[in-house]
Amino acid sequence: MHTECTAHQSKARISAVNPSVAQFDNLPDSAMVDDKTIAVVLDCHRNTIWRRAKTGEFPKPIKTGPRSTRWKVGAIRAYIASLTAESAAAA
Repeated sequence: MHTECTAHQSKARISAVNPSVAQFDNLPDSAMVDDKTIAVVLDCHRNTIWRRAKTGEFPKPIKTGPRSTRWKVGAIRAYIASLTAESAAAA
């Protein structure tokens, strides 16, 4: 099992399919995005997101329908900021 994040498709290719990726920096913190969008933004596999959410290492998802789960953009930004802070502290 891979524990590191790896992208299987180029960001440019997915951005063309998913406008949320291309506009991620412009989305309000209250906007909601799916695991596919987050995987591209974080450059990791969708399974990594779910695994980290299950262990509490990643923000908890919000169930928006019977077969729909999303994350708030603000929570994803806070997660990215925490990674940046950890990297700076380790250096």
